[in-house]
Amino acid sequence: GECGLRSVLTLLGLAGAPLEVFSYEGPFGVGYCTALWNGRRADPVHPYPALARLSVTRHLRGAPEPGEAEILAVNPDTSLWSPKKACFVSIKTAEGSLRGCIGTILPLTADLGREIVMNAVSAAARDPRFPPLRLEELADVRFSVDVLSLPEQTSLDGLDPKRYGVIVTKEGRRGLLLPDLEGVDAIEKQVSIAAQKGGIRDLSGAQFQRFTVTRYPEE
Repeated sequence: GECGLRSVLTLLGLAGAPLEVFSYEGPFGVGYCTALWNGRRADPVHPYPALARLSVTRHLRGAPEPGEAEILAVNPDTSLWSPKKACFVSIKTAEGSLRGCIGTILPLTADLGREIVMNAVSAAARDPRFPPLRLEELADVRFSVDVLSLPEQTSLDGLDPKRYGVIVTKEGRRGLLLPDLEGVDAIEKQVSIAAQKGGIRDLSGAQFQRFTVTRYPEE
């Protein structure tokens, strides 16, 4: 009826930006929807960072992590979630500073959907470089998901910090650096940072692997 027409049209218009529903019929006792609309982003958010945000939001509110039904509610296309792939989830502030980043080199779960859920919560709560993310910070951070290809052996000559990420391995120690990072333009710098992250002080005898990523930023 007419009494609901304008509200529904408004809701459909808002649906182009992230819309998080808190309740329906509560706290008013009638059919009102209470939701948070982030109108700063007019472009649709890719399902991967959208799932990362949903996973962290539920974790910070003490809710169970998203299951299959919640993942499909983000996007019903099962081909998005079914591949068994590794990924990294990065969280940055509105100013662009890193707030958390955790990922896997090889997949540890049955599918990419679960991999994103696992790494998103870890990036928010278990990155040892940062304190756990707080609920009040959510509106001012941005999520990004990097989906990794399988690593392949290479030499230093086969690296390109803009195109390839690198894994440096030596004597049981291993360090990784993602590709196309601001300020990392030279192979030597990329390898040095990756080695430092793995606690590798001397590169003699080290082995190198490279991989590509497909990056899905929130905006």
